[in-house]
Amino acid sequence: MRKWGPLTAVCLGTFMLLLDVTIVIVALPDMAHSLGASLSDLQWVIDSYALALAALLLGAGAAADVTGRRRVYVAGTAVFALASLACGLASSPAVLIAMRALQGVGGAAMFATTLSLLAAGYQGRDRSVALGVWGAVSGAAAAIGPVLGGVLTQALDWRWIFFVNLPVSALAIWVTLRTVPESRGRGERRIDWAGTVAFAVFAGALTFAVVRAGAEGWASAPTAVTLAVAVLALAVFVVVEERVAQPLLDLRLLRRPSFAVVMLGALAFNATAFGVLPYTSIWLQTLLGMSPVRGGLVVLPLAAASFVVAAAGGRLLHGAPARLVIGGGLVLIGGGALAQTMLDADSGWAVLVPGFVVAGIGVGLVAPALAGAALASVPPRNAGMAGGAVNTFRQLGFALGVAVFGTVLTSRMADSLLGATGDARTAREAAHALAGGGAAALRGRIPDGELHAAFASGLSGAALVAGTAGVLAGLAVLLFLRPVRPAAGEGTGRPDAASLAG
Repeated sequence: MRKWGPLTAVCLGTFMLLLDVTIVIVALPDMAHSLGASLSDLQWVIDSYALALAALLLGAGAAADVTGRRRVYVAGTAVFALASLACGLASSPAVLIAMRALQGVGGAAMFATTLSLLAAGYQGRDRSVALGVWGAVSGAAAAIGPVLGGVLTQALDWRWIFFVNLPVSALAIWVTLRTVPESRGRGERRIDWAGTVAFAVFAGALTFAVVRAGAEGWASAPTAVTLAVAVLALAVFVVVEERVAQPLLDLRLLRRPSFAVVMLGALAFNATAFGVLPYTSIWLQTLLGMSPVRGGLVVLPLAAASFVVAAAGGRLLHGAPARLVIGGGLVLIGGGALAQTMLDADSGWAVLVPGFVVAGIGVGLVAPALAGAALASVPPRNAGMAGGAVNTFRQLGFALGVAVFGTVLTSRMADSLLGATGDARTAREAAHALAGGGAAALRGRIPDGELHAAFASGLSGAALVAGTAGVLAGLAVLLFLRPVRPAAGEGTGRPDAASLAG
């Protein structure tokens, strides 16, 4: 137990925090009905968690290097557990959204310390085994989220997707305190609080602006003001990172074409692979009448294909150029999304399966390769920063994807419903109600066929944007990602896990 205790503790926490990125997808219609949530509320139930993860990952890693990684991991797990309890007890959308953000704070503290704890706890072959198991758990968590969410929602209640975290968190804390040694970063390190706050404001304001644009239009005052705040926060972040002695992200790394294009790939990856799924789940359950379990099982081909390819790819693609694996994988993800653009009023769930399989193959290629490509594109001394950055961009991409595709979805749906409602404002309100799971309430006013046609048009439009983004990002990786030749004194550019310990 003591030998593999650190691995057990880290994998328990990793499984929970990544599971909670996708487990809510299938429960969205039940949440909307139970809490009276709108489309914007549902978007923020997903995005508040992903944004907190993205905004705080780099800062949490720096804090762990200073105060102790085990201490930060245990504290983060405790915060995650308490926030999960509050999510399950939430009586309004506002409370649920706030507690999801708090979950993300705890998740960031956990995620930022996982690799460092494994690096400190294992050496040699044991370290390779531990990192392999951790990678498999990471991939499986996001993949089975929709299925497990469907089972818990249908068998018990949507609140149990959060309550289930409590015993797992307690076990993770107990194992951590018993088996994981404390460790800290080498040398003196300061926490870049100003950079952390500026990046958090930028990410939150940008996502909020996109969500508001879907409800009120890009020319509305709330959208314009929030976009201005995002631009100002980004400018502050750049100034801070250029001047601070120990930045969250050394902006000089973005001048390296290989590192910059890997970050672009990470941003596009989670957005294009998973950003449309929340709306697909709402379509399956509220228009096609599927149960939460069946709705989760529809996504299973994507999860199964990604798991099989990721498991086999480590052996079959060993030594393959990262640009071919990541670039080709992103093109496949984009192609899988484009295969889902042919929906119409008579489409059923089966039409999605070929696209899910193709996208799942792409996910299985890209997910294991991104971190390695990021680490190989920077000097070894920047390995921890690169590892944190790639996870930050992945979560930010997911949050922005949900917001952008939701805006595209409702815009297309409003255009489709214009004839049935008679005016643009009523069509826009009906589109938001339909996208938020309110099909039942609209059936008395709008013919069922019109509702099916509108949602199919919206999903096709969102998939078209997602697919195009995935293909373009893949082509950029294929064109610009090249093996990096380290400068004198920089070493090989292929750090081991110890480098991630800071």
